[in-house]
Amino acid sequence: MDAILPSTSMRHMRNAMEDIGMITALDELLNHQIVDTFASVSTSEQSWTEKIWTAMVRKDGTLGIDFGLGRYHNRGVLDGWAAVSRGSEQWTVRANRELRDDPLITQVGPLTYEIIEPLQKVRFALAKNDIQPIAYDVTFTAEMPPFFEDRHKQRERDGFRIGSDVIRYHQIGVPSGWVEIEGERIEIRPEEWTEYRDHSWGTRLDVGAHNADVRPTSDFGDVKFGEGEYVLVWSPFMLTSPSGEKVAYHFYFQSKQGRIFYSSGYRNNPDGTQEKVARVRPELRYDDYTRRLLGGRVHFDMLQGGTHTVEVEVMGTSGVHLGPGLYLGFDGRKHGSWHGALTTEGEYFPNTLDRATLQRIRQLRDCPISVTEGEWTGYGIMESIIHGEHPELELTAANTLV
Repeated sequence: MDAILPSTSMRHMRNAMEDIGMITALDELLNHQIVDTFASVSTSEQSWTEKIWTAMVRKDGTLGIDFGLGRYHNRGVLDGWAAVSRGSEQWTVRANRELRDDPLITQVGPLTYEIIEPLQKVRFALAKNDIQPIAYDVTFTAEMPPFFEDRHKQRERDGFRIGSDVIRYHQIGVPSGWVEIEGERIEIRPEEWTEYRDHSWGTRLDVGAHNADVRPTSDFGDVKFGEGEYVLVWSPFMLTSPSGEKVAYHFYFQSKQGRIFYSSGYRNNPDGTQEKVARVRPELRYDDYTRRLLGGRVHFDMLQGGTHTVEVEVMGTSGVHLGPGLYLGFDGRKHGSWHGALTTEGEYFPNTLDRATLQRIRQLRDCPISVTEGEWTGYGIMESIIHGEHPELELTAANTLV
């Protein structure tokens, strides 16, 4: 962002009127949408979040890289994480800082997010650091336009407070650059990798620690989350025909006790049009011990009629687990929590297939997949949580984990 909007010292731009937010460089532009400056958002809700995420995977499944950045406007926090997966190994680096005077800086500790060309090229970087022996510098180049998912609006169980009201777009592209693991630098060649990124904003679930005098929720990250049968599958992927035509799919499927409570799916075209999916029917297999995806197929019943069936094959054992990135919480830590001026930390897991490790880092991961629909072939990622006993999938209650 610095290349687009030069940083200006916020100390000299504060407005003496307390009912109006301070002026930032963004306020020079003709883009205001609320009666305030860009230093304010439309709500004082502390779970308001603007989130950046990307996952890039080598098509053969031998390497995976993730990056996340969250801005928690009403908490005064910017946090981020970066991870590298090689086979069953995973290295994770996290950083957390106060927003300070300049909310335009999209950097926290060794992590940097840079917009090179809006909606076309962005950069994700992890500088060399003292936390873990990983670093990378990767530029995403779009292969298709960005596409919206359905708005994720969800009320709390009592029917009153809205716990989630988030919009999100995702985009497929190719990465280029390098990744370094324990001193070994590996070139990232676009033809060998695929990358997906998303950008979301709004009132978000599972931000910060639970407030002791507010009724607990059973949603993401709470102590009761995952009680009973729960299924989550999230996946973007792109297919290419023998003649070079492209089409992309994206779906997000959730159910509790066999009841689907959120389903969003689209077949996306290079011209920016979206064909809505009326019903997503995953027919997938999982390993009982690890709950890792083994493959299968997904049926897309289209709103305008007809069904598309896509075969899914898992590629390799790599795939970053999102738990150490604080998704659903990790070791008592939560997204958006205040830790002071700047903190950095991280972990190394030598074997993410180990049961004790999985209970700590959870099963949610960015699994590399190859996909086939007739003569069309392609690649993507798939995230899943399969909790509870599922006799139809040969999954036992004894081996369940979140």
